[in-house]
Amino acid sequence: MPEVKKAIILGAGLGTRFLPLSKIVSKELWPLVDRPLIQYLIQELKSSDINQIIFILSPEKKELLSYFKKAPILEKILRAKKDDKALVELQNLQDLQKGISIASIFQKKPLDNGHAILQAKEKIGKEPFAVLFCDDIIDSKVPAVLQLLNVFKTCQRPIVALSRVPKEKVSAYSMVEVEKIAHKLYKIKKIVEKPAPNQIQSDLAIVGKYILTPEFFDYLKLQKPNKKDEITLAEALDTYLRDGKVIYGCELEGKWLECGNKLDWLKSNIWLSLKHPQFGEELRRYLKEIT
Repeated sequence: MPEVKKAIILGAGLGTRFLPLSKIVSKELWPLVDRPLIQYLIQELKSSDINQIIFILSPEKKELLSYFKKAPILEKILRAKKDDKALVELQNLQDLQKGISIASIFQKKPLDNGHAILQAKEKIGKEPFAVLFCDDIIDSKVPAVLQLLNVFKTCQRPIVALSRVPKEKVSAYSMVEVEKIAHKLYKIKKIVEKPAPNQIQSDLAIVGKYILTPEFFDYLKLQKPNKKDEITLAEALDTYLRDGKVIYGCELEGKWLECGNKLDWLKSNIWLSLKHPQFGEELRRYLKEIT
C-alpha cells in the first residue's frame, strides 16, 4: 500500500458553540495564542511529511482560504514602515506552505463529518489518507499524525487516535472498548458514542485524528443516515467493525488540547500561552499578581 501523503481537514461545521462570533469568523481561524487553529494542523501535517491537504468547507467559509494567500499591499506598507518583525511573521506563514498543495471542496449541505469526508473521494483516489478535526490540537514532541503513521507502516489498517479521559466525562466523547496489543497500541473492539458512565469500562476516547484506507469510502457511501439525516464517521467506523474489519487505536503521547467549545478553547490558550517562549514568563508573573 502506498505511503500516506494526503490529508483531509474538516472545516464545514456550523461552529454553533462559538456563536455569535463564529457567524463571521470561522472557528478554524480562532487564535490559539498567536496562531489560528488551522495553522497548527498545517504544521502538524507538514512535520509528518504529508504534502497534499484538502479542506472540506461550508460555502460560507471562503475566508479560511484567504488566510493562506499572499498580501502584497500589506507587505508593501510594512516594507515602507520598515516593520521587519511583521514581515517575518508573514514570511513564516508563506514558508509553512512551501512544498504543500492545498485544495478545497465545499460541502453544500451540513450533513456531518462522514458526508464531508465522502466529498473528497475523487481527490484521494485509491490511497490511504489522514483525517483531522480542527477542534483537536496535540502538544507533543512527535506530531500526532506522525505517531499514527508510524503504526500504519506496520499494520496497514485504519487507525484512530486515542486519549484517556476522566470517567465522569466519558459521556461527552466517542469512547472505545479495546484489546491491548502493545504499549499504547490497541485493537478496537467497539465504539460507543457518548455513553453513560456505566455503559463502558474503558477510559479511552477518540481524538479527532485518523488514518483511513480507501475502501472506507465505500462504507461512507453505503452508510444509512441516522435519525438526524446525517452520515457520521463514528457510525461508519462502527459498521466497519461489525463487518469483521480491523481498526487499530493508538494512544497518543502528548497533551490533548481541546478547542470544541469556549471553555476548552480558553483552557488550551492558557496551557500554550504559559509555555510560549516569548509570553510565558511574563504571563506567569501576571497570574501570580492577580490570584
